[in-house]
Amino acid sequence: MSQPKPAIIEKSPFFELAKKYDLQLDYSPLIEVKGVTPKEFRSQRVDILAHTAVIFTSRTTIDSFFRICEDARITVPETMKYICSTEAIALYLQKYIVYRKRKISFADGTFTGIVEQIVKHKDEKLLLSLSEPHKPEIPEALTRLKINYTPVILARTVASDITAEQLQQYDMLLLYSPWEVKALCEKLSAEQMPVISTFGEGTLRLASENNLPVKAFAPSPAAPSLAKAVDNYIADILAGKDVETVEFAENEQNEEFLRTQQTKLAKKSRTRKK
Repeated sequence: MSQPKPAIIEKSPFFELAKKYDLQLDYSPLIEVKGVTPKEFRSQRVDILAHTAVIFTSRTTIDSFFRICEDARITVPETMKYICSTEAIALYLQKYIVYRKRKISFADGTFTGIVEQIVKHKDEKLLLSLSEPHKPEIPEALTRLKINYTPVILARTVASDITAEQLQQYDMLLLYSPWEVKALCEKLSAEQMPVISTFGEGTLRLASENNLPVKAFAPSPAAPSLAKAVDNYIADILAGKDVETVEFAENEQNEEFLRTQQTKLAKKSRTRKK
């Protein structure tokens, strides 16, 4: 599992899965996300106070944002709004600010969900916090929708020191981000790979491009979580079924959603001009 070990292991869905099939489950992150230094932030020449809302898609960028503000002696105004990709990320803001629903909004973790929230705040001056490297979908969508936003890199992803020999000891590797796929491919060739399980379209896309043997994928109608996807895979193997490799397919729903949003925004713009 390319994730940190949960604080309460018994509450993890994988704990029950390990008991069900008598599995050995190890937690060993393939990557580490670190906040940028004040010098790296200054080199981007971004004025935080020139913005009225910040978009967050991870807890790491939240930590980095408020640390940068503290180091630079920037007082974030109480009027600042926050748009988060999930409720869990929104709740994490309580570490730094008083949680008020009128200034904090969140999506359901999907691409369409976060874009809808951003469109609702299209009249704000938006600061989009990103990790490097990052998925291009959201910046590309905001550019297509002509949303007024400024991207800023607040964290960087680096590979962990786990070795190829250690990775080859496992029957399955569970990956949650494209950067974990990239780190894995730097250590093992496609022929050396154990079975792969991936979460998210971006992760599956990069795994497919590198010819990795993906046998379990989430979210999907049959498996809303990665734990369920792995459960289904193991059940099929025990039943003697041949499990085909999961192939990436472009999400036409996301593209259709963006076209619909473009049309709506164009109509509103013409109405205001009249």
